Amino acid sequence: MTDARLQLLTPANCQLIFIDHQPQMAFGVQSIDRQVLKNNTVALAKAAKIFDIPTTITTVETESFSGYTYPELLDVFPGKKLLERTSMNSWDDQKVRYALAANKRKKVVVSGLWTEVCNNSFALSAMLEGGYEIYMVADASGGTSKEAHDYSMQRMVQVGVVPVTWQQVLLEWQRDWAHKRTYDAVMAVVREHSGAYGMGVDYAYTMVHKASQRAIKPFVALPPIAAA
Repeated sequence: MTDARLQLLTPANCQLIFIDHQPQMAFGVQSIDRQVLKNNTVALAKAAKIFDIPTTITTVETESFSGYTYPELLDVFPGKKLLERTSMNSWDDQKVRYALAANKRKKVVVSGLWTEVCNNSFALSAMLEGGYEIYMVADASGGTSKEAHDYSMQRMVQVGVVPVTWQQVLLEWQRDWAHKRTYDAVMAVVREHSGAYGMGVDYAYTMVHKASQRAIKPFVALPPIAAA
C-alpha cells in the first residue's frame, strides 16, 4: 500500500491548525528568535489564506495565563472563532476534534507552542486516536530550549510525523509558477516574510523587470553632487 506521506501537500488534501500562539507561551520560547517565530507563523497563515486551506486556531487559558493570540495572526482570519481549552493537549478538547473532522482532510499541518508539550501531545494523540497524518512546521513552532524543540521533533519524526518549514509548505501548495491565480499573492508573502529570498524577488522585479517600487510612496533620489 502506498505511504500517504509520499503525497505532496496540496490545497485540496490538507488542513492547518495553530496551537497556542499567545504571548505567555512565546515568552518561554528559546529555540528560535521570537520575532522570527512570529514572522514565520504569520507567513504560514497568509499562505493558508491564499490557498483557502481550512484553518483552526486554538488557545489555552487565555484570560488566566497565556494572553491573547498574536493580533497579526488574527488579522489574517478576521472574525474566526478561537477554540479555547484548559488542556495542554488540544486533542483533549472536543471542539478541536469536531473542527478537524468537519474539514474532512486527514493531513494536518501544525504550528504551535511549545513544541515539546502542546505540539507533541496533539500530534501523537491525533495520529493514534484520530488516524491523522501530521506535518509539523518546525520553524513556525518553538520550544523552551533548542534541545526541547529538537528532541521533541526527533521523537515525533520517529513515529511518523513529517517535519516541514513554512516556506516549504507555501511553495508546495503553489507547486507550479504557471498557477497564475495565486502567483502574485504568493510573491507578496515571499517579499514580505522570506528574508533574503524576498529581497531577491524585489530586486528582480524592480531592477530586472522594471516593475514599480513596492513602497506605498516611491522614493525620489537626489542626484549626486561632488563636494567642492
